[in-house]
Amino acid sequence: MLHKQPKQAPNSCRSRGKTLADKSLVIACGALANEIFAIKAMNDWDHFDVQCLDAKLHNRPSLIAPKLEEVINARGKDYKHILIGYADCGSSGDIDALVNSDARLERLKGPHCFSFFLGEVEFETLSDETPGTFWLTDFLVRHFDSMVIKNLGLDTHPELRDVYFGNYTDLIYLSQRHDESLINAAVVCAEQLGLSFRHIHTGFGTFEQALTIKEIA
Repeated sequence: MLHKQPKQAPNSCRSRGKTLADKSLVIACGALANEIFAIKAMNDWDHFDVQCLDAKLHNRPSLIAPKLEEVINARGKDYKHILIGYADCGSSGDIDALVNSDARLERLKGPHCFSFFLGEVEFETLSDETPGTFWLTDFLVRHFDSMVIKNLGLDTHPELRDVYFGNYTDLIYLSQRHDESLINAAVVCAEQLGLSFRHIHTGFGTFEQALTIKEIA
C-alpha cells in the first residue's frame, strides 16, 4: 500500500527544490490528466512529476505498453519509483509484463480505469449485474464525439451502431465532478447509442489514495 506524504506548501505541478531522485514519476493515460492534476493541486503535493500519454491509445491498447516503455527509457532513469497510471486497459497483460520487468514500476490496480473511481468491488458487482454496460467518465463524456462516434465511423455510417453496440444494454456515467451540463450530455450519449442511462457520482473515488505515493528512500 502506498503511504501518504505530509502536505507541502502550495505550488505548481513541478518541483519546488526537490531533486528528481527525491520524487516519483507518474506516467498516465491522458483521460486521467484532469483528475491527476486536480488531486495534486488540492493536496499541494510536490512529490511526483506527471507525464500523460494520448488518451486515444485506449482505442489501440496493444500500443500502450510500448509507449510506456518509450517514456520510461527516456525519463525513467532519474526516478527511483514510477507509477503507471493505467489499469490493464485491454492490453492483454502487456502492461503488467512491463511493470514486472522493473522493480521501480508499479501500476494502478484494477482491470479498467472505471474501477479507480467506483472501487474494484462495486465495479465488479455492477459489471456482473449488467454485463452489457458501456461506461463513461467526465473525460469520455466531453470527448464522446471524437473518442466514440467519429472513431467508430458512426458519424458517416450510423447503421454500424447496432454492430458495435448490439450487445450493450446500459450506459453508466461515473461523474467525477458535479456538473449538470455533463449529466445532460451523458444522457444524449446514451440516446445516441440506444442504451438505458444511469448516473453514479463517484468523485475521485479511490484514485486519490492510489496517488499517495510511497516515500522514496
